[in-house]
Amino acid sequence: MAQTKRKRRTKHRGTAAGTVEARGRTGRKPTAAEQRKGARAGDDRRFAEPTWGGAAIRAGLASVLLFVLFQFGLAGDDQTIATSLVLSVAAFLIYVPLGYKVDRFFWVRRMRKAGRPIPQRAKR
Repeated sequence: MAQTKRKRRTKHRGTAAGTVEARGRTGRKPTAAEQRKGARAGDDRRFAEPTWGGAAIRAGLASVLLFVLFQFGLAGDDQTIATSLVLSVAAFLIYVPLGYKVDRFFWVRRMRKAGRPIPQRAKR
């Protein structure tokens, strides 16, 4: 009878305890430039200046979660949708500037610790 399943190309790496060990990199060794590029990917994000848009997205997610929690009875069982909505919008309006200021505070601290220059804000 002909074989219907394709044969496995790699060996199962499981141990007796049931854990599976990762094989690691099996291809060619990365060049020095490729290694540096991979190491810098996290740095670029850590040293990116915080934005109001990022703060708004985070505040929006927190407000939606707060709305859901209010509907499930966090503030009592007699919570109406309108009340939950008003409280969530109020939280959003508080979270956006607060989140931006906290992000900026820690970003400036991180930049100073790394010895990087802090760009000047544009005058309005």
